[in-house]
Amino acid sequence: MRTTQPLLRSCLTSTAAAALPLALAAPANAESGISVSTTGSTVSVTTSACTTIDANGTFGRASLLAGGQTNFSQGRQATLTGTSSSQSAAFANVSPGTFTVTVVCNNGTTAGTQSIIVSGTATPTRTPTSTPTPTRSVTASPSPTRGVMGGFGGTAEDYRTLTLVGGGVLVVTGLGATVWYLRRRAKPHRL
Repeated sequence: MRTTQPLLRSCLTSTAAAALPLALAAPANAESGISVSTTGSTVSVTTSACTTIDANGTFGRASLLAGGQTNFSQGRQATLTGTSSSQSAAFANVSPGTFTVTVVCNNGTTAGTQSIIVSGTATPTRTPTSTPTPTRSVTASPSPTRGVMGGFGGTAEDYRTLTLVGGGVLVVTGLGATVWYLRRRAKPHRL
């Protein structure tokens, strides 16, 4: 009976299943000169490839391309700012989906292109309108200071010390009766 073939297949399947999330988690175009990240509905891109600054103090532009957009000018654009060693741009309120970020430096070279999945939701920019508050008012009766008071149909009275003594007598009587019954039952019966 040969069991090596099914065992080998299950090992290969398990290895492939374990490696798949790692392959999907790796950033696309890892050799790209840009790094793209997302926090909630904000997409950020950083690079160090754009070292030439223009008269406006920017290093280039980044474009956020949605599905179906293929040209740099079709996407949402942001200006790269920072220093000659590190430049960055951010896109706020990005709706969930898969996007491609492309960075073009001032000298016209493409620093890199990378895909990213945004799972956060965009934060609303308008404030909600106020809703009218109900005008019905409810008055609460004061709660008893010592817990719930009992009685027959509203005849509850608090006798303070007398109530405590009476309750204590009932508890002691109940305990005494229980002990008497259990001791009586434990003795052997004589006929």
